Amino acid sequence: MTGALMRNVLAARLLLTLILVIAAACSAKPARTQAQPGAPNIVVILTDNLGYGEVGAYGGGLTRGAATPRIDSLATDGTRLSNVNMETQCTPSRSSLLTGRWAIRSGTYAVPFGGVADGLTQWEITIGEALSDAGYATGYFGKWHLGSDNGRFPSDQGFDEWFGIPRTTDEALWPESTGWSPDIMPAEQVMEGRKGEKSRELGVYDIKERRVIDAEITRRAVSFIEEQSRSGQRLFTYVALTQPHLPTEPNPAFKGNTGNGDWADVLAETDAHVGQILDAIDKAGIRDDTVVVFTSDNGPEFIKPWDGWAGPWRGQYFTALEGGIRVPFMIRWPGKIPAGRQSNEIVHGVDMFATLAKFSGAKVPTDRPFDSIDQSDFFLGTSEKSAREGFPIWCSDRLQAVKWRNWKLHFYRQETMFDPPVKNPIPTVYNLFTDPREEKPTADSWVVGPVLKIVGAFERSVKEHPLIPMGTPDPYRP
Repeated sequence: MTGALMRNVLAARLLLTLILVIAAACSAKPARTQAQPGAPNIVVILTDNLGYGEVGAYGGGLTRGAATPRIDSLATDGTRLSNVNMETQCTPSRSSLLTGRWAIRSGTYAVPFGGVADGLTQWEITIGEALSDAGYATGYFGKWHLGSDNGRFPSDQGFDEWFGIPRTTDEALWPESTGWSPDIMPAEQVMEGRKGEKSRELGVYDIKERRVIDAEITRRAVSFIEEQSRSGQRLFTYVALTQPHLPTEPNPAFKGNTGNGDWADVLAETDAHVGQILDAIDKAGIRDDTVVVFTSDNGPEFIKPWDGWAGPWRGQYFTALEGGIRVPFMIRWPGKIPAGRQSNEIVHGVDMFATLAKFSGAKVPTDRPFDSIDQSDFFLGTSEKSAREGFPIWCSDRLQAVKWRNWKLHFYRQETMFDPPVKNPIPTVYNLFTDPREEKPTADSWVVGPVLKIVGAFERSVKEHPLIPMGTPDPYRP
């Protein structure tokens, strides 16, 4: 081989090597940002239509037919709050929890019924996105109800992976309903997806799948915790269980176990699933480094025979009564959040974004109205007072009431989800200490003053940042 030919061959090999190196660099995934030192793992367990009075720590458990020792342990090992509030329906409560914004702002103020681009616009920023940017591995397992198409699934809103149902559990009844046809209304699908990829359908969500899906949600959540813990990755695991939303059908492994009917069997099943998640945290050796939250998305189920119990409160979901918005809430972070503590200070689910961001070092949005209030000092016990005094309550897009301290002012009256709202001739005030069931109006009309400050602050923000209409398609820009 001549010298010139040898030089050409070497030059060609060098060029090929450079091309391969550049191609590898271009195809490699960017390194994930590392979570800040001391940032905790975060596990949020959200049940669906679990009323205030269902679990043992809130007066339920055995009185509802099944003990709930694993759920109750979070009250013993952490803090139990008796005045945590959500919005009045599934979709808005999930939206406000994830975005830190009242759902009325993002067009997610009611359960969607098809025919519109349902769910969150891609412009919204979720706590999943914030924690992902802060270096967390993020997994969503369970019911979503914030978008039914690619572009609006959890994997499009900050979660590395997800599994579950895009909408809601009553759709599991469709395949067995007289006259139903997939040509008329396609069946809901069980789905999974990963960030950067299209989500895929795994099969029809029918009654059979309804009975077993929480077991699979739990299995995948446990697997995610195990996998990320082995890699030393900080994790955010969001577990949106589907029980006890109608149809309240127990897993076959729990059917008949309590001897007290399907509802009690489901309660026992839910407790067992929570126990599996807590055991996974312990087994992974991350108990002391993990914040665990257990709560519900709104008040109890109303439709018989699956109706739940709101404990001492009156009302159920879709209403502004206390039974519709007060939910069980326990939070544990060993050595950080006081154990065995109880408080009746007002907190709202919308506050979780700012609070978890403070715990983790994640950033909160600054370019839009942000309704979430940082409750970290209150949760950690450095303050006995909540950072929140009140909040507005919407039923769909109607401002129905405002809660302030221990008073509630109703602009409308609505007893159940099927009753039409009736506007009160004058706003009606209730003292929740003396009248927790909101049955006897008080003469404390002075409460209108602080209530109107809450309403006025919201209305001023809307003038500067108009509400996003329901059904707004992507791309959306203010």
